[in-house]
Amino acid sequence: MIKHQPASGNIGKPLIVCADDFGMNAAVNRAVLDLAALGRLSATSCLVDGPCFESGAGPLQETTLQKGLHLNFTDDLGQPGLHYPLKRLIREAYFYRLDVAQVREQIVRQLDRFETIMGTAPDYVDGHLHVHQLPQIRDELFFELSRRYAGKSGFWVRSTVARLQPSLHRRLRFKARVIQLLGARALVQLAEKNGFSTNPGFLGVYDFQGGGKVYASHVAAWLQVAQAGDVMMCHPERYHPDDRDIDPQRNAEFDILSGDVFNRYLNRYGLCVQV
Repeated sequence: MIKHQPASGNIGKPLIVCADDFGMNAAVNRAVLDLAALGRLSATSCLVDGPCFESGAGPLQETTLQKGLHLNFTDDLGQPGLHYPLKRLIREAYFYRLDVAQVREQIVRQLDRFETIMGTAPDYVDGHLHVHQLPQIRDELFFELSRRYAGKSGFWVRSTVARLQPSLHRRLRFKARVIQLLGARALVQLAEKNGFSTNPGFLGVYDFQGGGKVYASHVAAWLQVAQAGDVMMCHPERYHPDDRDIDPQRNAEFDILSGDVFNRYLNRYGLCVQV
């Protein structure tokens, strides 16, 4: 398991707040950098083929955030490789019909691109839509991680093993459980076998509906059960008048995470953001 210490001056169990999709668009990058400056984020997971990853790499390097690879096998972002809709990818992976050489090549290429642009190895790896835990993909991923990063201090892989969240609506608990059942336990076992750490619990799964008030209630439910070293996933965007398209729900996430509500919940449940 990951061993984390709270940031100096913060009191409470350290929580890893991880923003996904850095590089997807300018609104995501803006939200991540602003939340980092406020001390509300611990990490961000990078879509290395995203149109705004390379341009955002410089400002990201100046933050203290942990920077991870957000392994992508679903979204065609203009790069060659294997990109299937999620349901098809799950089906092909579970029937072991993915081309192993192609899977490995895609993992290698994305790790190479991260290292080239960021000038260093990632601090951790996870998956866009959690694809890193699927059969075949997880096997090839750990083969490559072991080849590159065996013995690298602090390196970890994100697990989707969910905390019990009794105050959430059952449909959201069911969604978190489905994500976990797609390969979380097998991924943790492979991580342990290969000498890599994983987070003990995973939070942040919901249906991307409801606006800020509903999101705040979800955050309260997640923080109520969070334990030291758990990951709370989020997907913030910050609106700017020049943006052509922005997801209102992602903007609502930013508003909650950057505001007093989030801080109050952290204090109420004895937590601090790991920075």
